[in-house]
Amino acid sequence: MKKIFVMLLSLAIVFAASAQKGVGTHYYRYYRPRTSVVVSGGYYPYYPTYYDYGFWGQPNYYHRPSKLTLEIEDIQSDYKDRIWSARHDDRLTKRERKQKIRELKSERDLAIRDAERNYYRS
Repeated sequence: MKKIFVMLLSLAIVFAASAQKGVGTHYYRYYRPRTSVVVSGGYYPYYPTYYDYGFWGQPNYYHRPSKLTLEIEDIQSDYKDRIWSARHDDRLTKRERKQKIRELKSERDLAIRDAERNYYRS
């Protein structure tokens, strides 16, 4: 009788533990500081922890984008919105929509080329 009671008690504990959801490291992330050692012998530093990126992927070294990059991103986002609007315009036929999208894409490419030319000329 005592053995049966101990077995039932152990089964109850196992079932109670398995019913717990989200407990442990499966759902919760913990903070782990990422350190890197840089050995430099001049202009080209060597990063010995190159492949030790861990769970979050490659480290994101912040750099300030150039004016050209910002201008190109602005042009692309503007034309992306225009293309989306043309693609979802129900007043146009399918043929007119395709033509409008092609025109907008060519205008976008021309605007990007003009921005590059102006950036490198000045």
